[in-house]
Amino acid sequence: MTTAIKPGCESYSAVGGPFGVLVLHGFTGSTATLRSLGERLAGAGFSVELPCLPGHGSNVEDLMATTWTDWSNAALAAYDELAKRCEHVALVGLSMGGALSVLVAESHPEVVACVLVNPVVKPPPHEIIDGLNQLLAAGVETIESIGSDVKKEGVDTLSNDATPLACAKTLFEGLIGVQANLAHITMPVLLFSSREDHAVTSDNGDELEAMAVGPLERVWLDDSYHVATMDNDQEFLEHTTLSFLKRVAGE
Repeated sequence: MTTAIKPGCESYSAVGGPFGVLVLHGFTGSTATLRSLGERLAGAGFSVELPCLPGHGSNVEDLMATTWTDWSNAALAAYDELAKRCEHVALVGLSMGGALSVLVAESHPEVVACVLVNPVVKPPPHEIIDGLNQLLAAGVETIESIGSDVKKEGVDTLSNDATPLACAKTLFEGLIGVQANLAHITMPVLLFSSREDHAVTSDNGDELEAMAVGPLERVWLDDSYHVATMDNDQEFLEHTTLSFLKRVAGE
């Protein structure tokens, strides 16, 4: 039995015009990390869907009952629902939400644009996978949370307080397919990369930049850590994202 979603971690939906934006949060994270951006897009007339992904928004026990398959299926289903009522759909993703956005875009070439914030798109090195397997074999189920990497003081990302290792392993396995199909990214991409990120290494952005076929603009953030959507560069990030999507929409 799942626990009730914590206040501030609920899914967010806004009915707007014929241009839809699917917004996806990260692993162990919450919709709170993208709520401000989602509301800003809605205020500009976009239809917005920001789902709370399975297992997220409550506690680590709920998250431990889910896998990459659950999160990716939820993202694909949310896209399908939004595409039914919108003429065009763009994707916005943070961290694992970036991976899910890429996954959706790889299988839906009609996606008109992607905005990716410190996305993870490649599995970690073998030594990290080996270390993870050793921890699991030793009975270690969780490690310290990775979801609150913010430079700005006093910010609560409402993320899980621990990272379940078995879930992380399924994420890394899912990234194999995401990385293998990066050449299917033919739509315009706006890529935000933090200079200092303690959760996702910048070579993920490098890989996307090298492999994506469509036009890609990479913007470096100098005053934010991983959760840049709630950090010191938040206003710049939101303004730049809105301007980019308005250009894509032909406004």
